[in-house]
Amino acid sequence: MKIKITLLFIAMITFLTGYSQGKVMTKQVIKSTILNRDVNYTVYLPEGYETNQRNYPVTYLLHGYGDSDDGWIQFGEINRLADAAIKQGKIAPMIIVTPDGFKSFYMNAADGSMNYEDFFIKELIPHIEKTFKAKTDKRFRGIAGLSMGGYGSLLYALKYPNLFVAAAPLSAAIWTDSDCETMQDGMYNTYFGSSIGKSLKGKDRLTPQWYANSVFSIIDKKTVEELTSVKYWIDCGDDDFLTVGNAQLHIALTNKKVAHEFRIRDGAHNWTYWRTGVIDGLSFISDNFRAK
Repeated sequence: MKIKITLLFIAMITFLTGYSQGKVMTKQVIKSTILNRDVNYTVYLPEGYETNQRNYPVTYLLHGYGDSDDGWIQFGEINRLADAAIKQGKIAPMIIVTPDGFKSFYMNAADGSMNYEDFFIKELIPHIEKTFKAKTDKRFRGIAGLSMGGYGSLLYALKYPNLFVAAAPLSAAIWTDSDCETMQDGMYNTYFGSSIGKSLKGKDRLTPQWYANSVFSIIDKKTVEELTSVKYWIDCGDDDFLTVGNAQLHIALTNKKVAHEFRIRDGAHNWTYWRTGVIDGLSFISDNFRAK
């Protein structure tokens, strides 16, 4: 009996000491002057963060429409997935930041009600790099997200190639000019009423604000040098209503001769798909952290 208890104790100690677990800090707050409000964010700190002196690369992981800063923890289980991936060597130990993006599509609103892009670039990134042990060079800063957050990760990587080494949009919410023109009024007003312009119809929706935030328009205007300074991992399910837009993104980058990774996997627009794909995206970003 004593032998069995001893063996069980040894097995438990082996299990506990062999499992690396990071730390999650939810509902952290940054007081935004630009947005004139408090903004919550959740941060994942890798195992060992609090016991060593090193600085870590950072990946900003953006949530989808209608979610909040802790969605990637609650539904995406990103802490559990990151713990396992770091232990297995699939991704480098990194800080993962998931800010509350509200329903902003991560852009500056046409009506000025929420200049989220300005907040993210001018306030959030400096705040994170001041508050945590974060590396501050472009080569150690990545961005990813799902759906609305996939769009946001593309938008920022395309607009600010000097800030990010790699982007991994999952099921990115991107539409062509034609999609915008023909989108049902209810859908258009829900998603773009504040950010592009309320109650617009047809070609009237293709405003300067639309083109300033259309990934296709941005890609068309960017030089190949600018586009290739960020590495892209694009992933969308074959049953996702956003598959066509993502395929056209692949074509747009291909036409500009911009090397990138493009994946269409079996799946739809849901958490099952994103949970099974996010580590591949983070691994891609991590490989670029490690590249020289």
